[in-house]
Amino acid sequence: MADETPKDQHHGTGHRARLRNRLLGGGTEALADHEVIEYLLMTAIPRKDVKPLAKSLLARFGGLAGVFNADWRALALHPGMGETSAAALKIVALSARRLARAEVAEQPVLASWQALIDYLTIDMAHLTHERVRVLYLDTRNRLILDHLESEGALDEAAIHPRNVVKRALDIGAAALILVHNHPSGSPEPSRADIQITNRIAEAGRLLGIVVHDHVIIGRHGHTSLRAKGLV
Repeated sequence: MADETPKDQHHGTGHRARLRNRLLGGGTEALADHEVIEYLLMTAIPRKDVKPLAKSLLARFGGLAGVFNADWRALALHPGMGETSAAALKIVALSARRLARAEVAEQPVLASWQALIDYLTIDMAHLTHERVRVLYLDTRNRLILDHLESEGALDEAAIHPRNVVKRALDIGAAALILVHNHPSGSPEPSRADIQITNRIAEAGRLLGIVVHDHVIIGRHGHTSLRAKGLV
């Protein structure tokens, strides 16, 4: 029994070194999903084999994106985890959002559409409740304000056309993009989605505010109402 601890430590050290070398020497596919989680957990749980824990997290939350977007409390309460381990995973989601947001902010939104979709998908696709946002743009279509308008179903109780346009005038925005998510996973627009979009677009036209689009984000993709000819 006295020899087991050094052997375990040596095996663990060697395994972690191999993961590190593959990470640094490879591309985006250098590590499997469970190895990505495993590597992150190593910083929070330094003297334990965390591969089984990584695999159990993937199984419970449905994949890598599900783990990173899970509520921190659910992660912390998962067997073998804790707040420190949960924080090690949540920092990745935070970093991804910051990076995606920076890419959107650095160039005209309409000229970097895929960067915008990537940012919105990272931020909203895995939410379990509806979130309504308005992206306000300047005359060069650069992002001025990413405003959280409401939490809940998209209707006039949650988003008032007059308020949306008034805020645009208050901050000197020339255009806007509406965004919300569908927790069901399907990004197909509902009748209410189309109606509220048209009301806001009409209110904007009266005051010189352009509604470029309404983007709906779901786990299974996104829908642009502009691309469907609905704006």
